[in-house]
Amino acid sequence: MKSLLLPTSTHGRVLIEDPADGLSGRVLVGCHGYGQDAEAMLEELRRIPGSDAWRLVSVQALHRFYRRGDQSVVASWMTRQDRESAIADNIEYLDRAVAAAVGDDGTEGARAIVFVGFSQGASMAARAAVRGRYRAAGLILVGGDIPQDVRDEAGGRWPPVLIGCGDADTWYSARVDSDAAFLESRGIPHEIVRFTGGHEFTDEFRVAAGRFVVARADAGTASHTC
Repeated sequence: MKSLLLPTSTHGRVLIEDPADGLSGRVLVGCHGYGQDAEAMLEELRRIPGSDAWRLVSVQALHRFYRRGDQSVVASWMTRQDRESAIADNIEYLDRAVAAAVGDDGTEGARAIVFVGFSQGASMAARAAVRGRYRAAGLILVGGDIPQDVRDEAGGRWPPVLIGCGDADTWYSARVDSDAAFLESRGIPHEIVRFTGGHEFTDEFRVAAGRFVVARADAGTASHTC
């Protein structure tokens, strides 16, 4: 039997919501968790205090499926099968989503770009911020760890990082200390927020995310190079 990986084109679903003033110089890019959709992540972006001054971009993962029970369409970012190819495809996809939101084909079109990832989407947000084409002003991760391929990216451009972990999150709470130790070892500016809650966004964490976003609003596209 011969196994082939064949390149093909596909279409991804991206939701973009402009701030009230219509300006796009600040962009929040969200990556949802497993079994969610772009609408769910867009709603989370809206609930971050101060996000109404940003252009909100919610990127839906390419692998769609029906949720059991209500048959709603949800998505996931990848499986372990052909993982490296899927990672490359997804980084390119996120680069294109940012380019569409920024409205240009260069890397200086937005003054500040902050990536936000939840659960499985945290890995993709980290990849876009560190391995992607656009320089990130910040990276927010909730309930999901920094993947090894991002840690191994020697030339990665690391922005300041905000990590949220619920004290009842049975999955990520066992991994958050490893992420904190990695960021500390590389001298990457970061903050760990351990909030009351589970594998979720909470109002407590949203307040912390709002402070982080406001601090990054005028940071431009500067990043920390390791």
